[in-house]
Amino acid sequence: MAVREAEPVGSLQEVKEAGLDREDLLGIYRHLLITRGIEERGHILYKQGKIPGSFYTGRGNEAAAVGVATAMGPNDVGTPLQRDMGVHVARGAEPWRIFAQYMGRQDGYAHGRDGNVHMADPNLGLHPMVSHLPAMLPVAVGMALAFRIREEKRVAVAWFGEGAAARGDAHEGMNLAGVRRLPVVFVCDNNQWAYSTPTHLGFAVEHLADRAAAYGFEGVVVDGTDVLAVYRETKQAIEKARAGGGPTLIESLTLRMEGHAVHDDAFYVPKELFETWAERDPIERYRRWLHENAELSDSEEEEITSGVKRLLSDAIQRAEQSPQPDPATLADGVFATPEELDTPHHK
Repeated sequence: MAVREAEPVGSLQEVKEAGLDREDLLGIYRHLLITRGIEERGHILYKQGKIPGSFYTGRGNEAAAVGVATAMGPNDVGTPLQRDMGVHVARGAEPWRIFAQYMGRQDGYAHGRDGNVHMADPNLGLHPMVSHLPAMLPVAVGMALAFRIREEKRVAVAWFGEGAAARGDAHEGMNLAGVRRLPVVFVCDNNQWAYSTPTHLGFAVEHLADRAAAYGFEGVVVDGTDVLAVYRETKQAIEKARAGGGPTLIESLTLRMEGHAVHDDAFYVPKELFETWAERDPIERYRRWLHENAELSDSEEEEITSGVKRLLSDAIQRAEQSPQPDPATLADGVFATPEELDTPHHK
């Protein structure tokens, strides 16, 4: 089972066949701008001393995240990671609550109890990450197994990076999913640098998607700067999983355009590599596509851009009004008593 390298999306007709109309296309552009805008403003908040801990972004990954999330159905679930802000945005997370999360406020998604990127809203079908990557991958597989047992037509999406692919839980999750043909789609954001380790020192295969064949399912490599190609490939994989066709491993090839976190200046990445990938900026690439293929006018673009700026400015103001969490509630939701559990071995 050879890995398949996805072609770029061409005409507007191809996009329509994939299920997107013009309003959808403009919505994707808005989500891309909101995603980058949130993280750019997060950098400013960090430098102002308003964000505790370090700060992580997914600059360069916006198209990969938004493309995948746009392809998910309303009842599907996912486990996005620190580079996947676009998933939260596309699924409907409120920017002001994301900023509140960054600043450790009560109205953040973790209510000030967890790291600033350990966020998700289960009401949106998203489940928050933990730092031990790819620990969330088996969690997504477990949710997919539950869907199979309950005979629900739902799909789980599991994200991980090329560095996390070296860990055992990545193998265990994909192996079980392949054996049971579970309704799960694995998305590897291949940023080419696992912190400071380049991919050629991380794995010997040409593509991480090559590994899918060993687990008995399809592997696809897609240009992670092409939001419409990511959407198309993910949509196909999700519908295949929903119909009982088993998992797919999508390797989304991008470059992490900043360091691992704000404390890392990425001195180890060759300057010319950054320059090459900057020319493939996913937002600028999509903006040009809209002008050339979807008749995006300058006035429409200005309306979207100014609207995003207003949204994010208002969001920061609202987040800064959110209270600090009450220390007395620190352990709320952390521990359960036997009386709260509904399992026989506690009775």
